[in-house]
Amino acid sequence: MDTSKESVRESLRVQLWPVPLIAVIIALVLGQALPYLDRQLDDSMPPVVSGILFGGGPEAARSLLETIASSTITVTSLTFSLTVVTLQLASSQFSPRLLRTFTRDRFVHNTLALFLATFVFALTVLRSIRVETSAGPAFVPEIAVTTAFALTISSVVGLVLFLAYLARQIRVETMLRDVHRETDKTLERVFPEHDSRRPSVRTPEGRPDAVRAPSSGFLTRIDTGALLSAAERLDAFVSVDVAPGASLVAGVPVARVWDAQAVPLDGDRLAELTETVSRSLRTDFERTSTQDPSFGLQQLLDVTDKALSPGVNDPTTAVHALSHISAILCSLTDRTTGPVTLYDSNDRARLNLTLPSFAQLLDLVMDQLITYAFTDPRTAGRSIAMLSEITISASRAGTLPTHTSALSGHQARVRTAVEASTLDAVIRADLASQLNDVERQHRRPGA
Repeated sequence: MDTSKESVRESLRVQLWPVPLIAVIIALVLGQALPYLDRQLDDSMPPVVSGILFGGGPEAARSLLETIASSTITVTSLTFSLTVVTLQLASSQFSPRLLRTFTRDRFVHNTLALFLATFVFALTVLRSIRVETSAGPAFVPEIAVTTAFALTISSVVGLVLFLAYLARQIRVETMLRDVHRETDKTLERVFPEHDSRRPSVRTPEGRPDAVRAPSSGFLTRIDTGALLSAAERLDAFVSVDVAPGASLVAGVPVARVWDAQAVPLDGDRLAELTETVSRSLRTDFERTSTQDPSFGLQQLLDVTDKALSPGVNDPTTAVHALSHISAILCSLTDRTTGPVTLYDSNDRARLNLTLPSFAQLLDLVMDQLITYAFTDPRTAGRSIAMLSEITISASRAGTLPTHTSALSGHQARVRTAVEASTLDAVIRADLASQLNDVERQHRRPGA
């Protein structure tokens, strides 16, 4: 599960500045290079090419570039100010954690890059325009001014496309779809379909040495490659007792280390191993989806809970979110989940990783649904349908016996929630009938 490259890519993608900064640098270079190219070509360009280039004098060129620069930066400021306000409204209605899907959006990055590049290019080219004086002849960089005009047209088109794109992106259906897709990618990284890793083994005998969290924050990434290499080199065994997404507090134990030969670790080896573990546990102020399989589910649950709150009261959105949650959990029924052990090149166990099991992820979902979803008949019915869909998926995958305990326990909890709800008696009877169907499916292996 060594995803260092993926983590770096993810950390860059959620920042708005890398792509626009690269575009600004390119615009600066082109703003210097194209006027130089103009001087070199001078009057040697073919008439066909000259006919499509800017043909005005220095004053006209200066006026055009000044207009381009001022209008572009104004449109950029206005557009993104309105965007931020819109997203704040969306986050307050759905979930503030959904803003991450906007900040990592490539279309947003590219649009901002285009606007800023046009502004910087126009300013840079403006410096090269010269009027005729006693010190020298007039100079108008025709290629550069024409390029600035083309960039302006592209910015206008980009603005129209961006507004249409934004109107689509802030729809809750689009946000839910994006979270679902991102979660699917995370699950494939953390729980591959054809996983060759083995379930967690027992820890070695003897008293371990504790490794404490180096800093407070959310655990976003575990550098398993560095941990496995250090454990093999120092002939040790490491158990990381927290999963990505956990909230760490500096000084609290998060891992344990043993000598592989069941003898106490000496001072030097213990110090090196402790330092490696501390460096390998990366924390941040917010959760990310790189190695955290529960983050996407929590985002969808946030939308569900917010939609069911009295201030929003939007059960339809909650039902849509539950459909995505169900699809994600169904996709997990045929994957190997839970803690795993990594082995070295000599096939010796070296590293235990704490990862959530299917039962734990199902608990995460059902705990919140039982608390909030059984006040509305649609979300209550969709929650029961989700259990039915998971049961069918597990049965077809041949893993139903593995998940029987978790599913049976939640079926019993749902029945209690239905009986205790304030819904109409007819609605409760219908929900109980749906639940009876789920239990019958559970008892039929070929469901």
